[in-house]
Amino acid sequence: MHYHWDFVFLLRYAPLLWRGVLVTLAYTAATIFIGLIIGLALGLGRLSRSWLLNIPLVAFIEAFRCTPLLVQIVWFYYALPVLLGIQIPAVVAGIMTLSCYTGAFYAEIFRGGIISIEQGQWDAARALGLRRWHVMRRVILPQAVRRMIPPFVNQSITQLKNTSLVSTIAVPDLLYNGTLITADTYRPLEVYTVVAVIYFVLLFPSTLLAQAYERRLAARPR
Repeated sequence: MHYHWDFVFLLRYAPLLWRGVLVTLAYTAATIFIGLIIGLALGLGRLSRSWLLNIPLVAFIEAFRCTPLLVQIVWFYYALPVLLGIQIPAVVAGIMTLSCYTGAFYAEIFRGGIISIEQGQWDAARALGLRRWHVMRRVILPQAVRRMIPPFVNQSITQLKNTSLVSTIAVPDLLYNGTLITADTYRPLEVYTVVAVIYFVLLFPSTLLAQAYERRLAARPR
């Protein structure tokens, strides 16, 4: 039995797919931005020697890094409203979850980049009379950022793929809209093939740019 492939019918669903792409990109940009703020705050907090501060920060980071993202999305959408006694829209629940999830990974990227700077850099900056914040801002961070960029870019690219999971709570992203088209046409093979191609078109150039930037960064004199 041979399956007859037919992609022509998808042309009339192009606006729906396009809206899904826009939602996916908007989710990616918003959660990367919010996650960056969360990650920076957590990463800097993890540098503290106070265990009273570190224990809750470590608990927060590892809770998001060590549990499946899909489980987190479902929990934020269904369980958290029960605990808080308020209704959380699917769009908000998705943004909250993805931002905290990627923020946990960004936190370790920030912390790892900062502690990778040699102790001599800290000592030399302090010898010049700089305060801790000025040492961080003027000496340590400019060097650490260079080491942070490759993992940061890779995590950001992964975030675009992660957004597909918000379709499970009916956020109208690319995958969810593809599911709607499938329900309307009963042609899942063509629909999900096109959805996969769209994700590839969005991600592959970003991957190439990231690799090119990493090579350029590695070629620069230290």
